Amino acid sequence: MNFETFELKNGLKLIIHVDKSTSLSVFNILYKVGARDENPNKTGLAHLFEHLMFGGSVNVPDYDRVLQKAGGENNAFTNNDITNYYISIPNNNLEIAFYLESDRMLQPAFSAKGLEIQKSVVIEEFKQNYLNQPYGDVSLNLRPLAFKKHPYRWSTIGKNIQQIENIDLTDVKEFFNKYYSPDNAILVIAGNVNPKEVIRLTEKWFGNIEKRNVQSRNLTTEPKQRKKRTKTLERNVSANAIYMAYHMCARNDKNYYASDLITDILSSGRSSRFNINLIKGKKVFSELDAYIHGSTDPGLLLISGKLFPDVSFSHAEEEIKKELNKICTGDFSKRELDKVKNRVIAIQNFSRTDILNKAMELAYFEFLGGAELINTIDTNYSEVSKEQIVNNAKSIFKDTNLSCLYYKSINKNGIS
Repeated sequence: MNFETFELKNGLKLIIHVDKSTSLSVFNILYKVGARDENPNKTGLAHLFEHLMFGGSVNVPDYDRVLQKAGGENNAFTNNDITNYYISIPNNNLEIAFYLESDRMLQPAFSAKGLEIQKSVVIEEFKQNYLNQPYGDVSLNLRPLAFKKHPYRWSTIGKNIQQIENIDLTDVKEFFNKYYSPDNAILVIAGNVNPKEVIRLTEKWFGNIEKRNVQSRNLTTEPKQRKKRTKTLERNVSANAIYMAYHMCARNDKNYYASDLITDILSSGRSSRFNINLIKGKKVFSELDAYIHGSTDPGLLLISGKLFPDVSFSHAEEEIKKELNKICTGDFSKRELDKVKNRVIAIQNFSRTDILNKAMELAYFEFLGGAELINTIDTNYSEVSKEQIVNNAKSIFKDTNLSCLYYKSINKNGIS
């Protein structure tokens, strides 16, 4: 993927990707702040702040109305590592996006009333997605089981509703002044654009915003886990479920791609190990999946499954570990490995037919260390060897590296 990179005097990183096949432009701005940057006693603030940003700014009280009149669409997301805002807009109205986003970076429209409204929205989201939904509270329990020191121990939504309720206007303003600064942001403009014009617009709208000398992260390192951790929850759900979390490497580690391919061998597609052996074959699980968090700091490789009736937790866990041991001993073919490599590379390349995906990826890889890393993904996957898969599996799939959550149904659909 071709692109150009620039940096303003105030520290704002700018990446321009020209794509002449589209009539839309994407304005994507990534702030290097996520849930891991929060005070442990005031979690959920990064996500709440994302909501507050759509309340407008000092000069633009109705952000959505202005954008919609220009034919634009927008959204945002927050995770443990970053907060990302994006706009899709017709090429000829691109400057509207510069106007809106620079004004939000300069001075959002904070008010006590607006804060209370958005707190209510986030609290309702917390209840709906994490408390009132079957299996919704898994991450609220599994994260603090697996992490004891690192801020990945809480979810993006926050630890609990009470901490969200206690966030005040002072907390919000301090958070903004600490993190929403040009020197803590990466701006990507993608589309059928003129790079010189994009640079001019960036200087015009963002060049006079002062940087705040954002401090580098100094996060607590998670100590090495020394023994298996378990927790049992009893809930009114349809089936017993098991959630297994193994610590794995960080996103920039050379073994990240091997870890991702391991989960694909286990659960990606109808011919995956889990599907053939444990769902269709032995009928231990009605659903079984393996995936990785892909977090910037060392994160988790997760396995989650719903048990068939009359299958015990101990038997289910034993059957999963048998499949994991096959990976550890190299009991898989080159064809099997090549198949998952081709699949993930194809999915990756297909995603780049979408201009928004390309913009978000460029921003994220710049955050990881350099946008040029985006052009190494296919090679990194294709060069993973069987030996690397085996060695990585051996280092991950140890009981001393495992946190296991047993999610027990109390409506008699499963047994413990």
